Amino acid sequence: MDLFSTQPDQDINLLPHDGTVNYYGTLMTVAKANEYLKALLETIDWKNDEAIIFGKLIITKRKVAWYGDIPFKYTYSNTTKQALPWTKELIELKKIAEDKTGETYNSCLLNLYHDGNEGMAWHSDAEKDLKKNGAIASLSFGAERKFAFKHKTTKETITRVLQNGSLLVMKDQTQSHWLHRLPPTKLITKPRVNLTFRAIVVGS
Repeated sequence: MDLFSTQPDQDINLLPHDGTVNYYGTLMTVAKANEYLKALLETIDWKNDEAIIFGKLIITKRKVAWYGDIPFKYTYSNTTKQALPWTKELIELKKIAEDKTGETYNSCLLNLYHDGNEGMAWHSDAEKDLKKNGAIASLSFGAERKFAFKHKTTKETITRVLQNGSLLVMKDQTQSHWLHRLPPTKLITKPRVNLTFRAIVVGS
């Protein structure tokens, strides 16, 4: 089921049940989105992501960064990151996401995919540090990539192409009932930067 549309209705829930996903489309001009992409590539403290799987350390080609209001510690894939202080561009983008969604975020996990060969396997963002059923605002810059959801029980799938400078929001019970992924593709040769603004529960 492909729900891609050039003029998305942000009030439409892309999921048929068990969660809420809204796609707002592009929030800025292509020129402005490319300006943010350049700044993010140059100013973010990118590191290769690490995961410990079956006791073995895996280092990915994909790079990540973790920023927040305070030095939050965030653990996933059996590794822990400590948040860096916001950059000027991240503060601007956080405000855009908050104004558009009516939510409040205190942290951001960023991913850098150098080309279509790099993706993300099926997973859900349900770490104990995150606000239960809280909103995750996903801003995309650079190459347009297909993003997919799969229901954990029914296995039904939904896809959406995420545009340069666009916003997608996952909230309510989405992480409990749905997996999501960024499928790899040999058709994409340009980089994509994805920002996922989140709410970490202080003291978790």
